[in-house]
Amino acid sequence: MKYRSRTEIVGLMLEAANGGGVTKTKIMYKVFLSFAQLREYLTMLQDNGLIEYEGGRQTYRTAEKGMKLLEIYEKMSELMAPLAPTTENKFVSIGGH
Repeated sequence: MKYRSRTEIVGLMLEAANGGGVTKTKIMYKVFLSFAQLREYLTMLQDNGLIEYEGGRQTYRTAEKGMKLLEIYEKMSELMAPLAPTTENKFVSIGGH
């Protein structure tokens, strides 16, 4: 699996919890995190008001602030896509060497 930035992981978690009613296990499997990583990220997301815990149902949902961040993240991803390296951008030998 390729390296993922913290920003990418946060975006994937907010996507997974979008719509609500998502358990820790579902988030963990959708985002491919260990349980220790999941706990760390959930704590950080909750502390920053990006994700909310629904105690009665023991589920998570993306908070309003998290929805705004997710929108920005998706726009950023769209803008960054053209900057991703392609096979066409490989180094070309000059002078036949």
